[in-house]
Amino acid sequence: MIEARSTTMANPDASGLAVSGLRLTVGDATLVEAASFCLRAGELVALLGPNGAGKTTLLRGAVGLVRPAAGWAQVEGDDTVAMAPRRRARQLAYLPQNRPLAWPSPVRDVVALGRFAHGAALGRLRGADRTAVERALAACDLQQLAGRSTATLSGGELARVHCARAFAAEAPLLIADEPVAELDPYHQFRVMDLIRAFVAEGGGALVVLHDLALANRYASRLIWMKGGRILADGTPAATLTTQRLADIYGVRGRIDGTRVEIEGPL
Repeated sequence: MIEARSTTMANPDASGLAVSGLRLTVGDATLVEAASFCLRAGELVALLGPNGAGKTTLLRGAVGLVRPAAGWAQVEGDDTVAMAPRRRARQLAYLPQNRPLAWPSPVRDVVALGRFAHGAALGRLRGADRTAVERALAACDLQQLAGRSTATLSGGELARVHCARAFAAEAPLLIADEPVAELDPYHQFRVMDLIRAFVAEGGGALVVLHDLALANRYASRLIWMKGGRILADGTPAATLTTQRLADIYGVRGRIDGTRVEIEGPL
């Protein structure tokens, strides 16, 4: 049973991203079952759950990259699967878990990829496209690195480049799959600060996180998954409990205000 359910339930008239009854399958295997949630402007939502819970599959289904076996995902009332890729990219900036670059490129060129949905041509940025790229570089503190090859960057710097690429699209919603994976604590905070600033300026963000302390610190809502199902959706205060840690992750933990301490397996 889904507990502490958010009042922003999916419905066909909802603004932002609405997902209802989504079932996603591969062959005979069901990876996500009966998933429903909404994401609206002004929300930073963390999607939580153990490895193999179906989080990445749910994100891919929500943004229209996987055709559902049942249910639907809509942006501003339009089905994400049916949307033209360019139009969809103007509504949803998607930052996947794996972000390979085909070859080393200047940072500015990688960030400019976020403007392709607007018809921008690499190396010939003009007007609004150039402004958007420069704004994204500034937001992610990359101006001094704009001419550097991505091959020369640290992991933290490269993570900021990918965030800037997503921000350059100027889409109202950001969907990010483990944006702080493999980053040191400083750069985890740096990237999450960037996402929080994006939300504060009117965006909406859904991010997959494994760090519960980060989720508790930054998210306005938590969506908890296990076994392909959403088991809870609500504020950190309502859903982040020691019993939830036991049920979702099979661990003992302590919660003290904004602090979350994992003590070990059950």
